[in-house]
Order: sequence, then structure tokens, then C-alpha cells
Amino acid sequence: MQLEIRPDPAEVGRARRWARSRLAGSGIAVDESLAETLILLVSELVTNAVVHTGRPAVLRLSLPGADREGADEAATVRLEVADTSARAPVPRCVDGDATGGRGLALVDGLADRWGWSPEGAGKRIWCELDRCSEPRQGVAVAYGGGLASFEGLAFEAV
Repeated sequence: MQLEIRPDPAEVGRARRWARSRLAGSGIAVDESLAETLILLVSELVTNAVVHTGRPAVLRLSLPGADREGADEAATVRLEVADTSARAPVPRCVDGDATGGRGLALVDGLADRWGWSPEGAGKRIWCELDRCSEPRQGVAVAYGGGLASFEGLAFEAV
């Protein structure tokens, strides 16, 4: 399933609402930790596409159990955002007081896997969450401690 995204910051909220509505039938409850993480990842990747490219994008979501009976409880959730900018995601360091620039660092800390690949004249940034019974550890653990160790790590997707 996919959603066309216009180059407008208001599209980020629409993308979150769309992703939440797709959880029905997937076996993922909207108040489940996995759902909350998924919505945050949608927000980060769509924001990057809208803010850094200023071009339309496509949000794709693959959920376990969506339109399938007997889906595997340990299935993987995959999120992709394709845009028409060929520029690769570029790591950057930001000051601890910066109000932005940490989107892909959050993706790195929250997703089980993520990456990007060229797609046509643009690129596709994707991430995956494994559906398991253990709670997600979050970004603080992924970077070896509290948020102080997280400050200064940032990536910019352009």
C-alpha cells in the first residue's frame, strides 16, 4: 500500500494518520509499542523527504497480516519513502541546541534495519521493524546510554 506525498509540511500529519489507519487488520494494535515506533519513523522519513527535497514523494508500507489470514506474529514491518532527489542521505553533526537534524539518527536507533538505494531519478529510504514480543530498547540504548550520548549525532536526508 502506498500514499502520494506532496512537498508540503502538512503532509507529515496526513502520512501519520494514513499509517495509523493501515494498522487495522494487520494485528498491530494502535497503542502497541511497535505502532508508536512505526508512526515516529513515518514522521521522520516523510519530514526528510518534504523538507530536504521540496519534491513529491511516495510513502509505502508493508504490514504483517494486512489482507492476509494467519500472518506470522514475528513478521517484519517495512516502511519506504521514495523521492525524486538523487542526493544520498548525508551524515552531519549538529550542535546540542539544534532543533533539527536528528531524523536519520532516530531511524538508526529505532529501526532494526534501514538503508537507502537509488530508484529511477531519485532514491528510496527504507527501514524495517521486526515484530517480536520483546519491547524496543529505543534510541538511548542504541547509542550507549542516555540522551547526552545521543547529542551531536545527526543525519540529513536530501
